[in-house]
Amino acid sequence: MMSAKEILKLWVEAFNRADIEVLINLYAENAINHQVANAPVEGRNVIKKMFEAEFANAEMVCKPINIFEDGDWAIMEWQDPKGFSGCGFFQVKEGKIILQRGYWDKLSFHKLYEIPL
Repeated sequence: MMSAKEILKLWVEAFNRADIEVLINLYAENAINHQVANAPVEGRNVIKKMFEAEFANAEMVCKPINIFEDGDWAIMEWQDPKGFSGCGFFQVKEGKIILQRGYWDKLSFHKLYEIPL
């Protein structure tokens, strides 16, 4: 079975291709994705809709700065090509992401990508 760090690397590759099908298959059926700036999203189908909306709003690229692993957790500091940065925490059980937490500045992101709030 793949480690949390290996799953995170697959996630980054799929995210950077905006490959929603590969992305959502990395999540457990009842996974939770909670970006600090937004309400938690629960369930693979709802997470899929979240990614569809996000990729429709901006061309996002995740460049890992640091990736750490601690047991079933993978932690990533990231930046995008425009210098926007954040941090993500991914808990992996049985080869699937069960919990994702992300920290980033929503207001700065919307301004940078000219997305209305």
